[in-house]
Amino acid sequence: MAKPKKEKVVKKTKPEVKKAKKVVVKKSKEVAPKKEASIPTGELSMAQIAALSKQQIIGKFATKQGDTGSPEVQIAISTQKIYNLTKHLEENPKDNHSRRGLLKIIAKRRRILFYLQDKDKKRYKELIKSLGLKK
Repeated sequence: MAKPKKEKVVKKTKPEVKKAKKVVVKKSKEVAPKKEASIPTGELSMAQIAALSKQQIIGKFATKQGDTGSPEVQIAISTQKIYNLTKHLEENPKDNHSRRGLLKIIAKRRRILFYLQDKDKKRYKELIKSLGLKK
């Protein structure tokens, strides 16, 4: 009887991968001073609100030092979030999860605006004017 021929198994080797040398970059100890964005006064456009950081918004709309929970601050931060999400949704129209988040933020801002309107009309009108909101 003839023995069946065995097939030769060829092992494939992985191609050699050249390892990149690590480049060490030394950071200079001198750091350029950060440019602080000036906080505009008067009526703000939506683009100006979006450009401000959260700390700048708190600084501009706070009623006293360390105030982060007043209606003015909450509404200003919500307005910034709304602008950023609106810009995102213009580029990504199928992002329904972000759209739902946007609607939730709008509803919360509306509730806080109604609260402020009932509590103090003068503060409400000043805030609406400074943020450039309709009403």
